[in-house]
Amino acid sequence: MLIDRSGYEREGFAGIYDRYRPSPPAGLLDILALVAQTDRPRLVVDLGAGTGLSARAWAERAEQVVGVEANERMVEQARLGTEAPNVRYVNAFAAETGLGDGSADLVTCAQSFHWMEPAPVLAETARILRHGGVFAAYDYDVPPVVQPEVDAVFSEHEEARHSARARLSLEAGAARWHKRRHLDSIRASGRFRFAREIVCHGFDEADARRILGMAESFGGPRALFGGGAPEVEETVERLRETASSPDKAILPDPRQVKGDLQRASSRAAG
Repeated sequence: MLIDRSGYEREGFAGIYDRYRPSPPAGLLDILALVAQTDRPRLVVDLGAGTGLSARAWAERAEQVVGVEANERMVEQARLGTEAPNVRYVNAFAAETGLGDGSADLVTCAQSFHWMEPAPVLAETARILRHGGVFAAYDYDVPPVVQPEVDAVFSEHEEARHSARARLSLEAGAARWHKRRHLDSIRASGRFRFAREIVCHGFDEADARRILGMAESFGGPRALFGGGAPEVEETVERLRETASSPDKAILPDPRQVKGDLQRASSRAAG
C-alpha cells in the first residue's frame, strides 16, 4: 500500500531515481568493512535495494551481493543497470529475504530503512547475519551542499512536496518511521551488541540538470499530485532558474556536490 501511495512504481520513475540519486561513497564502504573485520565480505545483503545504487557499489568489494527490493519496477531497473555477475536481486520484502541463517557479513539499508517496519526487519537481519556481522542503515542529507541559494530553493521545494502530500493524503515512505529514529529502533530491538551513528562525507558532481533530477526523484513523480499542487510546480521552476543562473556557476561546468552520509550500524549479537 505504501509503495502504491508513494508513486515510486509509476512508469519511468525508477529510471529517474537511478539516473540522479547518489551512490554511497567508497569511504563509507571502507568503514563498514573495517567494523565487520573483513577486507572482502563473503556476502552483502542490501535491503530496500531500489534500483541497485548501493548493491552495485559493493560489487568490487564483496564476493556476493544480494539486493532485496519489494517494488517490481525498481527491481527491473536494478537488473537492467547491473552488469556485475556477483550481484543479484530478489523481489521480496526486507523481512522475508529467504536467505540462510548466519550467511551475511553485512546487511545494509541505503536510504531505505524509513520505508520498513523496524521490528520484523531487524529480526530478519539478525537471523541472516553471522556472528560479528554488521547491520548499517545509511542515508544522505537533503539538500546536498552546493550553494546557499540553490540549497534554499531545494529545501523550499521539499517542503512544498511534504505539504502537498499531507493536504492530499498521499503518504510518503518516511511518514511512519523517520530517519532520526533509526538508531533508537536498532537499540530498542535488543538484537545487537552495540549501536552508534557515524557521519562521513561523499563528493559527487552535478549540473543544473542533476540538481533538478535529484529533486524530482524525492517523494515520487509530480504527476502523483494530479495537478492539485501548484506550489510544487512553482518551486520546481524557481529551482530551475536558480540552479541555471550564470552567477551561480553551476552551468555549464559540473560542480562538486558535497553531502553528509549518516550511518547507524549495529554488530550482531551472538
